[in-house]
Amino acid sequence: MRSGAVLLPWLGVAFLVAVLDQATKFLASSYLSYGVPRPVLPGFNLTLLHNTGAAFSLFHDQPGWQRWLFIAIAVVVGSGVAWWLTRLEPGQRWAPLALALVLGGACGNLVDRVLLGHVVDFIQVYYHQWSWPAFNVADSAISVGAVMLILRGPRAPTETDK
Repeated sequence: MRSGAVLLPWLGVAFLVAVLDQATKFLASSYLSYGVPRPVLPGFNLTLLHNTGAAFSLFHDQPGWQRWLFIAIAVVVGSGVAWWLTRLEPGQRWAPLALALVLGGACGNLVDRVLLGHVVDFIQVYYHQWSWPAFNVADSAISVGAVMLILRGPRAPTETDK
């Protein structure tokens, strides 16, 4: 099991992800008009949107029960990720970074759900008529962390993890 001193930097990464997420959502909410795309680059807009659903706005049209379900899921998953982080061997880098990204992103979106009842999204990527659902820094951190965990695979830690 990791000691607190070894675990602290990874919790710091998670905290920084959550703070960066909240700061960018604050800026987006302060300077963007809801639903009005602000072009940045071809294929990339800043567009303030509120998502009451899950990923890809799943369940967004429900009457409100989904908020509490997604809060509960975030607490359970976040707790599980934090526990997993404590179980890793000291000296690893890849897996704890991936878990810290997932944990920070989950906490960032959890803050929105608890305080606002929705998640603030503002990053919009598109190509001609095709548009990826809007997302935020927390979603990006969760996605990158998940891909890192998938690439690592279910194996014992090796020198490449260090």
